[in-house]
Amino acid sequence: MKRLTIFISSVQKEFAAERKSLFDFISGDALLRRFFDVFMFENLPAIDRKADEVYLNEVKHCDIYLSLFGEQYGWEDNEGVSATQREFEEATQLCKPRLVFIKGGDSVARHPKMEKLITKAGEQLVRRRFSSQPELNTAVYAALVQYLEYTGLIRTGPFDASACPGATLEDISPEKINWFIARERSAREYALHENISVSDALKHLNLMDREIPSNAAILLFGKSPQRFLITSEVKCLHFHGKEIQKPIPSYQIYKGTVFDLVDQSVDFVMSKLARSVGTRDQGPEAPVEYDIPQAVVAEGIVNSIAHRDYTSNASVQIMLFADRLEIWNPGRLPPSLSLESLRKPHASHPANPLIAEPLFLAKYIEKAGTGTLDMIQLCRKHDLNEPEFILDDGSFVLVLRRKSKARKVTTEVTTEVTTEVILANTIIGEMTRKELQDALSLKNSEHFRKHYLLPALESGIIEMTIPDKPTSRKQKYKLTEKGQILKAKNKR
Repeated sequence: MKRLTIFISSVQKEFAAERKSLFDFISGDALLRRFFDVFMFENLPAIDRKADEVYLNEVKHCDIYLSLFGEQYGWEDNEGVSATQREFEEATQLCKPRLVFIKGGDSVARHPKMEKLITKAGEQLVRRRFSSQPELNTAVYAALVQYLEYTGLIRTGPFDASACPGATLEDISPEKINWFIARERSAREYALHENISVSDALKHLNLMDREIPSNAAILLFGKSPQRFLITSEVKCLHFHGKEIQKPIPSYQIYKGTVFDLVDQSVDFVMSKLARSVGTRDQGPEAPVEYDIPQAVVAEGIVNSIAHRDYTSNASVQIMLFADRLEIWNPGRLPPSLSLESLRKPHASHPANPLIAEPLFLAKYIEKAGTGTLDMIQLCRKHDLNEPEFILDDGSFVLVLRRKSKARKVTTEVTTEVTTEVILANTIIGEMTRKELQDALSLKNSEHFRKHYLLPALESGIIEMTIPDKPTSRKQKYKLTEKGQILKAKNKR
């Protein structure tokens, strides 16, 4: 986290004691010293520069301008202006946050120019008066804490409802808002209309804080969420064995909105799981079964992303082993829930309710607290071990056991295969990109293109029907002779 610099401006001789006391107070306070550094001219070494140039340069680079006004006006330059007034005017011109504290009441005799400066400051901002050092320290503490709260550096409310520091409406993607509106209207018949502005959409979803997009708004619809919340990424790892070993066969770090993270992570896991392709006795399409059902994988991943602790320095980590899938989620259970209660009907306690709401509207999650029960029931239905819930060193861990390869399953092929082989087994005749993606139940188009379509094209398993126009809307894909041989081999 970038530390903030406070520039203390005053007539140095008049406020020598107050300046040193403020420096010691801010530097010694357990909260303030985490965020602030204090610049004072007295602490500078000897340098070959004019003092007024150094002052103004420090004002230019500071984060907060703090000024003490008293009785004296201070040394004046050739134009009759003091350094204190120059610094105030520089901070004003640069739109720096200004905190002005005035010693004494209206009855105090002041230099006429200082009186004018105090009046000028009073026309632009709210000033605070003090008469003693403890009173000054208290007023400065309150002002700095208020600044930290306003900028979102410290919170008194939920994380997802707090303003995202440094974010503006320019950081919200209109395209992602439009995608969400189309999705939620189809899934839940929600009230948002297609032409709503970005600002109104966020306000309707309670994702604005004092006209600033909240952390939830950035995570849901941000152009680049990780620019503001760097640990909101998801790390996906695939190991061929049952333990963590290097080199890691496949390691991906996914970034984007929470919707992107869910889609990409689910696609990653499903592309690595073994598939069982059954017979066509029940219809023209052979049923496909993974060794962990996609609905269970998706439920586990979306819960980890929706309910994680976003203030943690850790990221969601998904690790697929030969015998199990582990999903590590930074955070703990709410006090009202225990590991045992997750196996029984329970109320919903979302850690990030403003993130959970749009995920519900887009039908990524349900709000009734049934996610863990659904996973348990689906695992039982598919003859799998029940999910394991673990608390480990500040993280909530979900463990899903893969179906044992020793189990007898009536299939035409049961094997852990490459994505090229999966695509070869899926394609029938000529199919469009969307038809192939839908057939594989993959949501993320870029993931499908990068990990399925391009490898299959490059290996010569499939080919385009219109190769001279690769981006044609009529483009379809079909098996090459090599792909047909591979598919026939898999059937055998």
